[in-house]
Amino acid sequence: MTNSLLAIAFALASALTIAWGTVVRHRIVKAAPLDGTIDGSPLMAAARNPLWWAGLTTALLGYALQIVALSFGALLIVQPVLVLSLMFTMLLAARMQNRALSRFEIMWAIILSSAVTLLLLVGRPTAGTEGASLFRWIGSIVIGGAVLVVMAWFAGTQPSRRKALVLGLVTGALFGYVAVLSKAFVDIATSEGALGVITSWETYGLILGATVGTAVQQYSFHAGPLEQSLPAMTIGEPIVAFTLGYVVLGERFQVDSLLGWTVLATSVAAMFAATWQLSQPSRKITATP
Repeated sequence: MTNSLLAIAFALASALTIAWGTVVRHRIVKAAPLDGTIDGSPLMAAARNPLWWAGLTTALLGYALQIVALSFGALLIVQPVLVLSLMFTMLLAARMQNRALSRFEIMWAIILSSAVTLLLLVGRPTAGTEGASLFRWIGSIVIGGAVLVVMAWFAGTQPSRRKALVLGLVTGALFGYVAVLSKAFVDIATSEGALGVITSWETYGLILGATVGTAVQQYSFHAGPLEQSLPAMTIGEPIVAFTLGYVVLGERFQVDSLLGWTVLATSVAAMFAATWQLSQPSRKITATP
């Protein structure tokens, strides 16, 4: 069933839930003591804290709400709304740190959210066709996988601030793939039922992608402050999801004029600019009383 309003409502609920889980897990990972061993890695150290599992459960609930949203609307409708999780996360993180957001943070967070929202309003995305060809999937996974491996290697050679940014981009890209696989999963579950879910490769690809994405996210959290990695994650996911939605799923923006495409291109440029600005060292922040 297609219902854009329900898709937006569930996506908004997902964004709120994901934001809370992200803040909780980041705080635990940053506080976890490391000793350089596998057992003392950011992921393993955090996993020993019960509160980290509570944060992960919250994130999974947010993901479940995202699945519901995708059952009502196209990927290109749901993804822009999920970007609002950046605003919610920054507000929650500031609250837990007992500080107020700086004007700089507020301005660029609004620009980022507004730019992605403009993509939704001007683009008026439509659903694609069910059952994307395996050839398209293979090409996208091989090329994208190679790029992400190189990026992860490059991140390991960088100082902490830049490492957090690059790993944030890798995390966002991985969850972009997860978002597209989620849409494919929903379509399979709707049309083929439980048997189709069990026998489709998309189900297992979805599980693998979500697992790897969560692990990389923990390393990104540990590499630097949340404001360095989160914007990159937030923008990386919709960019990859939009691209794969076009290439693999056949979803489209309903834009047929030069002005419309200009607005979309400007929105994308604004998203990149906002991501870069939000990943820079924090400006002076006024603490709350």
